[in-house]
Amino acid sequence: MTLVPSKLRRRAIRSTRPDRSRWNTWEPPKAAVLGVARTLTSATRVLDIMRLLRAEDGIEKYYTVNPGSAFGDGLGEYLSAMGVRVLTWEEATRRSFDLAVACSVHPTMRRLDAPLMVLPHGAGYNRLVAESTGDTETPAGLSRRELMWRGKVVPAAIGVSHQDQIDRLAETCPEAVPYAVTVGDWCFQRIRASMSRRDHYRAQLGAVNGRRLVVIHSTWSSHSLLGRHPGLPLRLVTSLPVDEFAVAAVFHPNVWARHTPDGVFDRLGDAMDAGLMIIPPQEGWRAAVVASDWVVGDHGSTSFYSAAADRVILLAATGLDELDPASPAAAFGHRAPRLDPDGDVYAQLLDAESHYDPETLRAVVDRQLASVDTSGATTQDRMYAFLAPRGVRTPPHAPHPAPVPAPEPARRTAPTAYDITGAHDGTGTVEVRRWPLVAGDHTEARGFYAVTDEENHLLWRQAAEVVARTGIEAELPAAEWIDRESRRSEHANVLVAALDATRCLIRLRGGRELEARTEREWGTRRPPLDAVVLGAAVNIWLTDTARGGDKDLTDGLSVRTGDWRIHVMFSARQNR
Repeated sequence: MTLVPSKLRRRAIRSTRPDRSRWNTWEPPKAAVLGVARTLTSATRVLDIMRLLRAEDGIEKYYTVNPGSAFGDGLGEYLSAMGVRVLTWEEATRRSFDLAVACSVHPTMRRLDAPLMVLPHGAGYNRLVAESTGDTETPAGLSRRELMWRGKVVPAAIGVSHQDQIDRLAETCPEAVPYAVTVGDWCFQRIRASMSRRDHYRAQLGAVNGRRLVVIHSTWSSHSLLGRHPGLPLRLVTSLPVDEFAVAAVFHPNVWARHTPDGVFDRLGDAMDAGLMIIPPQEGWRAAVVASDWVVGDHGSTSFYSAAADRVILLAATGLDELDPASPAAAFGHRAPRLDPDGDVYAQLLDAESHYDPETLRAVVDRQLASVDTSGATTQDRMYAFLAPRGVRTPPHAPHPAPVPAPEPARRTAPTAYDITGAHDGTGTVEVRRWPLVAGDHTEARGFYAVTDEENHLLWRQAAEVVARTGIEAELPAAEWIDRESRRSEHANVLVAALDATRCLIRLRGGRELEARTEREWGTRRPPLDAVVLGAAVNIWLTDTARGGDKDLTDGLSVRTGDWRIHVMFSARQNR
């Protein structure tokens, strides 16, 4: 028996082991790039930027969390849920990469073995954060403390959205100026590319059938809209007629990180009961910018982007105490119109719509956002330049900015009790306005009450002149439910049960029953029929003392909510 030396045996074993590329479906990668997140805000932005790096060009992408931020909880889990390859910070600092990309700079990023490219995680560099910069005069992201270590500039490239930021960098950290490059704003380029999806986004946010969309934007800190006016979301949803306005809210990811999702929903619970929709912090705010008609905001980037998108802006907080006075955000705070949270918010919105001129803020916006249409290409070119030594070629065509995802707001069921006013013009047109009732917030009735069959507030049910069943799929048929409800709600003038999206069964005080349906004009869809609105309109018609005695519901009613109008026809049961 011949003995084989152990060295030869080990060599033979190694030779039979397959190379790791044996398991690849595509060609092995040529370069490795690391995306670095520090907060949820920077994580969402770096994910967006990293999509400019194409896997088909031989690029392998990794992600890590730079630890230490007060707003960093849960970032690793978030990145993992996005389906990307996540490394711990310790793993990331032990490996070499051809490029690292971050949308929030920190001195500890010097530990990475890779050229570092940093970019803003919002609309430019504006906020004064002494904990990061070491002083109260330099905006975060442009400070010597963040950008330098032992006399050397840490980033190999500093992306800015406008030359103005390089001019400010020359004052705060002149050594970093040679590394700065104007790349525009890929985030806003995608917002602009999404304008064709406006109707889709608006439908997702309930801005249909005549409803207009108000979006509340709040950044973080005690200087923000939420910090200064925590009750404003509730005030807006209870002050605006629900058939004329949908209200959504966008809160900075730091609000969620610091106070937890449960804390956010708990604090905004009453407003959500009244119809407020809340956009999750990960995605949806850009679609809300596109979809909005009005923005009630503050000095945060999402309000600034809304102004850049020509939306009607009203600021409830300016944040000037925490902004670099030389920044465009500070100029925005000085020049943008104001909302008085304690005033008539409905009148202020209508007045702003009539008088708002986007050109008022154009110079401010243009100081922050430059070369927007070429931002993706410029950013991509700069990143690919770092990868060229590894044989990675820049794509032949500029990246196409994909529309942003549709919003998926957190919302509760529709309100179940309303305060209603209205008028009948004597010719068959009834105007209806309704506001949601919120327990503990409602003091005096504007008109009469209407409730759905799901309302369990005893006093409101007893006082309601209209009771409606809005659900279509129900255990009891509509006629049986009305029979039962007529015995429970003897005080009600009108009972309504939805039959389908465009038809309802109603019973008037005295027992008369009619079936109602919406009419449509040629070339249009049949409009939906809201059971509560129908009941309210019929109640207004019934109680109009000036109505002529020869008028009957079977002549039809036109029902108007704001600028939206539907025509409803009524028919009695035919005798068999």
